[in-house]
Amino acid sequence: MTHTPPPRIPQIRLYQNWLAERHGLHFDSYDALWRWSTTELDAFWQSIWDYFGVQSPTPHTAVLAKNVMPGAQWFPGAQVNYAQQVFRHVMPAHEAGFSAIVSRNEKGHQVELSWPDLRRQVASLALHLQAQGVKPGDRVAAYLPNIPETMVAFLAVVSIGAVWSVCAPDMGTNAVLDRFKQIEPVVLIASDGVTYGMKDFDRLGVVAELRAALPTVRHVILHTNLAADPAAVDRALEAAQPCAAFSTATARGDAATAAFEPLWLPFDHPLWIVYSSGTTGLPKPIVHGHGGTVIVAMALKILHNDVGCSYEPNSWGERYHWYSSTGWVMWNAQLSGLLNGTTCVLYDGNPGGSRDQPDWTTLWRFASDLRVTFFGAGAAFFAHCLKAGVELSTCGDLSQVRALGTTGSPLSEEAQRWGTEQFRRLAQGRANTVRPDAAGADPQGDIWWCNISGGTDFAGAFIGGHRELPQTPGRMQCRLMGCAVESWNEQGQPVIDEVGELVCAQPIPSMPLYFVGDVENRRLIGSYFDTYPAGHGRKPGGGDLDASAGAVWRHGDWLRIHPDGSCVIYGRSDATINRHGLRMGTSELYSAVEALPEVMDSLVVDLEYLGRESYMPLFVVLRPGLVLDAGLKARIVDAIRTALSPRFVPNEMFQVDDIPRTLSGKKQELPIKKLLLGHPLEKVINREAMANPACLDWYLRFAQAHRAASGGRAG
Repeated sequence: MTHTPPPRIPQIRLYQNWLAERHGLHFDSYDALWRWSTTELDAFWQSIWDYFGVQSPTPHTAVLAKNVMPGAQWFPGAQVNYAQQVFRHVMPAHEAGFSAIVSRNEKGHQVELSWPDLRRQVASLALHLQAQGVKPGDRVAAYLPNIPETMVAFLAVVSIGAVWSVCAPDMGTNAVLDRFKQIEPVVLIASDGVTYGMKDFDRLGVVAELRAALPTVRHVILHTNLAADPAAVDRALEAAQPCAAFSTATARGDAATAAFEPLWLPFDHPLWIVYSSGTTGLPKPIVHGHGGTVIVAMALKILHNDVGCSYEPNSWGERYHWYSSTGWVMWNAQLSGLLNGTTCVLYDGNPGGSRDQPDWTTLWRFASDLRVTFFGAGAAFFAHCLKAGVELSTCGDLSQVRALGTTGSPLSEEAQRWGTEQFRRLAQGRANTVRPDAAGADPQGDIWWCNISGGTDFAGAFIGGHRELPQTPGRMQCRLMGCAVESWNEQGQPVIDEVGELVCAQPIPSMPLYFVGDVENRRLIGSYFDTYPAGHGRKPGGGDLDASAGAVWRHGDWLRIHPDGSCVIYGRSDATINRHGLRMGTSELYSAVEALPEVMDSLVVDLEYLGRESYMPLFVVLRPGLVLDAGLKARIVDAIRTALSPRFVPNEMFQVDDIPRTLSGKKQELPIKKLLLGHPLEKVINREAMANPACLDWYLRFAQAHRAASGGRAG
């Protein structure tokens, strides 16, 4: 006789039960709970602190001491450390028999890191960094792939109060330097290379270039990721000298490592620097704090994403996977599983196989082998699986998968229906021995999709999932607790069932502390807070505060909030490129393309819209007499691959006579994007404000032809 375990209670239900028992708070709908969480900010965020038992050796004197955007002051007096929160789980998780990290790469190399060994390696590397003179507030740059060593390095850096920043090894030298030069790191932790699409890419040359171009770096630690034998390891280390070996720096296991404890730091002590690109200038180096990141990550991952602690009976055996590179904020989200004692499952490589042998079952077979329970990926991954005709029944035993997560771009209705039907067939084809959901049903019979939308900018999500709400394919279920998100029309008024600008009318603890090198917060304000007047709409649901309260956060996405509270993101409302969840400023692509002597000018737009796969055309003006032939196209592609990443290669290229510009010389990216999306010409651009209005006729004809070829759709 088979034994079916008791139903799994959703994490958000456990939290609501706690609110009722502890505080007598009862809500008859999620909308009522959300409104309480966005209007009673002190009570809500204090409840999150208490519910998760956040520890501090000193009490905080207030929850939100200063409600202003930007510049909100959260939990003054409290002391926290991201690594402290992780280390709380070392003994109970280990005693229950669970690993901290399970990882596999394309070559089949698998690593399981126990909780005690995670702690020991972190302590060893932290002591090594301190011995090199690294102090709280110093910046440490990492050039590492999605492997356990990167998580170890992160925890070691932040445990001693240093500030972490990582770039993925698929990024070229120029793109990495555009980021790291701004933050002046004192240590560089790098990899000798990376494998992607079954090809090895040596990065020792890039490491040498980074070291030469970063004069503040006084110590290099090299992880030999590609070296397959001791002789190859020795050669890589010799080539990178002077450097320390990562394996040596993490090898200590003495009394000092056993006694090591992360430093208690102020709530708003800098944790990491992440990068989000606008349409002009260098990538924005965004600084988030320890406390705000920890508290928001737990509220998001546990309550809304329903990812539980692996050693808690209700979520026993949880294995959390969200496919990502280290260049995407979803790496940070995957990492956050450790905050709650959850086993993190990593895959390093191409989820679609190699270029010569594409295989979109790769990640599913990996999830089967490693018994993943929560399976997350970019929306584009599921779209590729749909197009490739993937049959999950051929991918091994996926009976442990109870939830699917998506983000990076809107998930199409078609892709969601494909995944739902695939899991319905899996449920019908096996004995019903899977742990039921709270309603007593097989969770794969109607698989739950946790579709989220947020961003690097605030290391969180504005819109996402709720395990107990109805789900409609192509939509996200709700605005998240604590996130006073609204859709505003052109008059700055909140609207329902209309497409408008996504704004957040109240602060969130994980919003940026500042940008590195940003004088008087000018870039920060210009990025999020200068669209609407200060004080306007600062109360969710309508109403103003005094101008001293600051402005609302404008995120740069088109949003429709349906009457039932579900949401649809319609793409970027600015000209930022969003490819496979990675955002890049157009200026970075122009720097690469226009460095070629043949190219005089260029313009790129990304038509990622409503869940359709990103379509990104590049328009180039060439020197007189030149033609955009196959050879020049190949050189442009190579320039983009080298300077940025293969992910930002355009879908098509077109030779044009002119690039539309304003009278002040600014490229008209957003108007051309709107034109290609089908907006009327007269509503997206003012010819009188243009330096070269005659060139618009070509783009208008192109837009009409493009929309006709794509069936009237964008992209």
